[in-house]
Amino acid sequence: MADFVGAIDQGTTSTRFMIFDHGGNVRGLHQLEHEQILPRAGWVEHNPTEIWERTRAVIETALYRAGLHAADLAAVGITNQRETTLVWDRHTGRPYHNAIVWQDTRTDRIAAALDRDGRGDVVRRKAGLPPATYFSGGKIQWILENVDGVREAAEDGTAVFGNIDAWLLWNLTGGRDGGVHVTDPTNASRTMLMDLETLDWDDELLSFFGIPRAMLPEIRPSSAPDPYGLTRAGGPFHGEIPLSGILGDQQAATVGQVCFAPGEAKNTYGTGNFLLLNTGEDLVRSKSGLLTTVCYQFGEAKPVYALEGSIAVTGSAVQWLRDQLGIISGAAESESLARQVDDNGGVYFVPAFSGLFAPYWRSDARGAIVGLSRYNTNAHIARATLEAICYQTRDVVEAMRQDSGVTLDVLRVDGGVTANELCMQLQADILGVPVSRPVVAETTALGAAYAAGLATGFWATTEELRQNWNEDRRWSPEWDDERRAAGYAEWKKAVTRTLDWVDMS
Repeated sequence: MADFVGAIDQGTTSTRFMIFDHGGNVRGLHQLEHEQILPRAGWVEHNPTEIWERTRAVIETALYRAGLHAADLAAVGITNQRETTLVWDRHTGRPYHNAIVWQDTRTDRIAAALDRDGRGDVVRRKAGLPPATYFSGGKIQWILENVDGVREAAEDGTAVFGNIDAWLLWNLTGGRDGGVHVTDPTNASRTMLMDLETLDWDDELLSFFGIPRAMLPEIRPSSAPDPYGLTRAGGPFHGEIPLSGILGDQQAATVGQVCFAPGEAKNTYGTGNFLLLNTGEDLVRSKSGLLTTVCYQFGEAKPVYALEGSIAVTGSAVQWLRDQLGIISGAAESESLARQVDDNGGVYFVPAFSGLFAPYWRSDARGAIVGLSRYNTNAHIARATLEAICYQTRDVVEAMRQDSGVTLDVLRVDGGVTANELCMQLQADILGVPVSRPVVAETTALGAAYAAGLATGFWATTEELRQNWNEDRRWSPEWDDERRAAGYAEWKKAVTRTLDWVDMS
């Protein structure tokens, strides 16, 4: 009998394979980073072949180290960096271009044109998204218009599109030898091409970007009792396992945090921050700069929707301190350096490296460090970086309250930055609500495992999953209301200094 479920977690900076038991405990894992390709300012790419090779390696290594085989896994789920866009040849498996990453801003003029002529309102109404460089539709259009031969190949069905979930699924199920071309509604809802009500590709939206429908994967539920396909014996699993769960990374973290009831919310701290609020079967259209997205669809049940606040740069701002400024040698040092001072010394850092995402949606913004004086040190900049993570989250929480009327009692958190205890204390202080971290903080992979395991009966119900959730640490607010209000007012002033930096005309 299979006692475990596996999850492929393909993220912005790394790929890992994790193995979970029935209690949601980690029983095996391996992780490898991949190259961040930066051809010019604002452009961010990944090598899809490298990602596939890393995926193979982490699966084989994790299984080997755990002493497990394909027969020990009841199912496998996939979770992935969303919006990152790839077009490949279905006959050869060769990518036509590097994957264009969600952070990439080369499509700013495509997004701006949608808003100028009124098509943007149609995108908002049907897809639940504002026209922005973030989403896949503009990236597909860019590849069709700028890479030789892709337009013709797309018209005849040779060139196919997928976010990274579809690329991995296709390769795991055979690739050019019968690979399955499928995605789920959580990924499809991030393209500007899917109607949120029908959960199908929309011809009018496709026409806005000049995208042939033949390029697109079939949309199937996030948890599929009838598996998308089986892993091939010649692949990294060396055996046949049902591939039965797909969730975009932030929806996967929401499932991993067992936020199954309307009004429950989680915040994931990774390369960026992503706060999702479950709105149930109600499709809530944001008036405050949030995204309306599919949270998950399990089997034949109706889809569950969410409001999402997407923040482009949070954990990657700490990486910037390490890699570009060189003021820390590792992410953990950001905490010890920031602890050298009692406050930010008047310094605010708005890391709008790729413009500002929710709730502003300003692709003309660029990063700024403001309030500097001769008094300030690298410790103040480190603390301002941690505070920027927390202030951006407060921006989203405020917008979410305006849209939904929900006032958070507690914020459930996960992701790598939650290991930074000073940052989590600052988050409680800046929000004015407790912050709760679960025992299994890497909930993205766990959510993908849950989706796959529910499909195959490894777990019977979502209530069974709730029993697996346990709190590891809770931070309570320590700032008084006056300090909290003053800090947030200064943050808002700092944000205004980043706007109108790039000419979008």
